[in-house]
Amino acid sequence: MYKILNKGLIILLFAISSSNYVFGNLPENISELVDSSAPAVVNITAKKEVSQRSSYGYGGIPDEMLERFGIPREFRDAPQQKREAVSYGSGFILKDNYIMTNFHVVEDASEVVVSLSDRREYIAEIIGVDQLSDLAVLEVKGKNLPTVDVGNSDELKVGDWVIAIGSPFSFDFSVTAGIVSAKGRSIQNNNIGNYVPFLQTDVAINPGNSGGPLFNLEGKVVGINSQIYSRSGGYQGLAFAIPINVAIDVADQIINSGEVSRGYLGVRMSEVDSDLADALGMKKPYGALINDVEEGESADMAGLVPGDVIIEFDNKEIKFSSDLPHVVGQIKPDSRASAKVIRDGKEISLDFVLGELPINNETFIPAKTQSSSDPIGLKVVDIDRDNPSMANMPDGVIVSRVNPNSAASGKINRADIITMIQYKGKKFDVNGVDSFNEALDNFSSGNKIAIHLIRNGSRLITSITLN
Repeated sequence: MYKILNKGLIILLFAISSSNYVFGNLPENISELVDSSAPAVVNITAKKEVSQRSSYGYGGIPDEMLERFGIPREFRDAPQQKREAVSYGSGFILKDNYIMTNFHVVEDASEVVVSLSDRREYIAEIIGVDQLSDLAVLEVKGKNLPTVDVGNSDELKVGDWVIAIGSPFSFDFSVTAGIVSAKGRSIQNNNIGNYVPFLQTDVAINPGNSGGPLFNLEGKVVGINSQIYSRSGGYQGLAFAIPINVAIDVADQIINSGEVSRGYLGVRMSEVDSDLADALGMKKPYGALINDVEEGESADMAGLVPGDVIIEFDNKEIKFSSDLPHVVGQIKPDSRASAKVIRDGKEISLDFVLGELPINNETFIPAKTQSSSDPIGLKVVDIDRDNPSMANMPDGVIVSRVNPNSAASGKINRADIITMIQYKGKKFDVNGVDSFNEALDNFSSGNKIAIHLIRNGSRLITSITLN
């Protein structure tokens, strides 16, 4: 009995010792890390205009009925309707009022609103985006903005703990934690991420987390949450983040030169399987098999030929063909680099002078936010008292149109009744179009005014920043 109890005690002590070893590197209170890091994390609201065509025939009449009466197809197609769509994401303040987020968060956005945890809000300008890395750089005009501390993603190891802060499903500034599951993942989604060696984590990431920072336990940003693998649209245990080292290089190029340039070899490649490895005289299947070489490009000038297998480039091991673009893309054009190549079963060395990856509208898209020349961006009309349906309406003006991408877009709707405009204690009653325009003459660009309105019988107050 003593031996059994003694053995159990030894096992218990070992378990306690192992537990202390495994969790010894965790901070005593993760909330302290969050408190210091969260102020620099932002919530991003991107507005865009989209077109859609009704699938229920022209004028609401089903296609089957229109077809039965012999109405030609061109007359049956309903005209496209434009509407405003809103997408949500996350980001963080990098430096000097510059904010980093994902390209897909602000893609085609006409207006981007950045919200801080202290409730400050700014209209952001999109300085530039890079689709190949799914990154975007924004700029806001604010003062005393908090910034993040940047870490080194190359130092991350599989199994390291990481923490994400973002706004999943618009639940602002949510915190989740997990570990790095793998490094160097190649993920391609609509031509996004071709040149990124993604970090794979099991941190819970959902729509709205995109663009948010991934912190190590020192409170330094080591990645930008970008994509999830999901069959349902929600988190299923696999999340992917852009390494911060890749992101910083892209951001610096966008800020300093307005575009992103990458090294280019000019090759077509594929994986090496077991049969190919045997046929090529290799001991094991690995590397990037060269299928074709573009004439006059870097690979051609270096002497690379179809059938060669690149196993190392710029002192970095190439295990899979997808590793090669990750390495080459992070080297500046016109730089020199050497490679180890398997040719006819023998290892040789080749020297390269890298070309530049072609840039077009699909790889780099400079963007600017649009603004309206109208200070608010809407058209109003007088209330027709001779119309019986309007006879009992309160004094004000009726909104007849709201311009897309304007200051009023998303704040004021068509058919709203504007009754008053307020600014820092001053109130301007609105009883017609003339008084509405006279009230606007009292304000300057950048003023935040309160609009008192009636919508569907309910009184509302909304704020608008004049352009």
